[in-house]
Amino acid sequence: MSPRPLISVLFPVRNGEAVARKALDSIVRQTFADFEVVAVDDGSTDRTMEVLQSLAAEDPRVRVFNTEPKGIVAALELARSQARGRYLARMDADDGAFANRFQMQLDVMRSDRRIVLCGGGVAYFPREKVRDGALRYESWINGLVSHEDLVRDLFVECPIPHPSFMMRADVLDLLGGYRAMGWPEDYDLVLRMWEGGGRFEKVPDVLIRWRESEDRLSRTHEDYSPAAFRRCKVHFLLRTLLRGGQRVVVWGAGPVGKAFARELSAQGGILAAFVDLDPRKVGQRVQGVRVLTPEQALSLKGVFSVSAVAKGNGREEIRRALTEAGRIEMEEFVAVA
Repeated sequence: MSPRPLISVLFPVRNGEAVARKALDSIVRQTFADFEVVAVDDGSTDRTMEVLQSLAAEDPRVRVFNTEPKGIVAALELARSQARGRYLARMDADDGAFANRFQMQLDVMRSDRRIVLCGGGVAYFPREKVRDGALRYESWINGLVSHEDLVRDLFVECPIPHPSFMMRADVLDLLGGYRAMGWPEDYDLVLRMWEGGGRFEKVPDVLIRWRESEDRLSRTHEDYSPAAFRRCKVHFLLRTLLRGGQRVVVWGAGPVGKAFARELSAQGGILAAFVDLDPRKVGQRVQGVRVLTPEQALSLKGVFSVSAVAKGNGREEIRRALTEAGRIEMEEFVAVA
């Protein structure tokens, strides 16, 4: 093993005895071989540590550490503190990587020094467990490839799947690494990278097999709940696009829009109005402000619009209406659902 491998793989795991070996096998079989795996057993109560040590005995590129159960952020930061690579890649214990993953992402990272984060396409497995909602999500996230597309939908959800991350280690050092903020640690990191002016890209090919499971951490932990995502979005919007204290018009007076508006107000944002097509809502007051028609909303001056309709083609219809009215996305409006 190289004393200074080019890539370090951050591999936190807890109770992954049944799946960790397959995930690591997919890493050690990469066509690009100059890497190390920094595996951290985060307080497992099963045989995970034995599985990790067994593979480390077979392949010196695998380095194993263990800790008391402290959570994924602490495990990631322990792995990062031990990493020696110029680039940091992420991998989860229940997923799999295609053999060309590192080479393809490395080619992208080397092509432009401004790129701080490169992702890749994902495919849920086993396919028989993948429901329609997950398929729509897979299609959406795989359709975002260029920096411009990724940034445009940055506040809809995290547009780059965490297990596909490849990052510059020096950039993470400058940002202070991963943080435990009560919301998704990967989303928090991506938003800080964007706030700092970093560029994103994604390999359009599928590089990660993403396990569909009801007991995934992102499905069970409160830090990944819709409320946690909202807190994160509003926090960063107020630091960036809304830092001038603009009044906000929320397009969509349904559950998603109202929940976003409540969080905006809770964090000190200024709610100006809602917009809705439902004639039963138009003219009413919600959270102390009027519900307007789109035409009324477009006549307002000096406001920032937020698209908060998750159903159907709502996002694209609102985006089209605002764009046709001359509004500039990511300057005068943004989609959050």
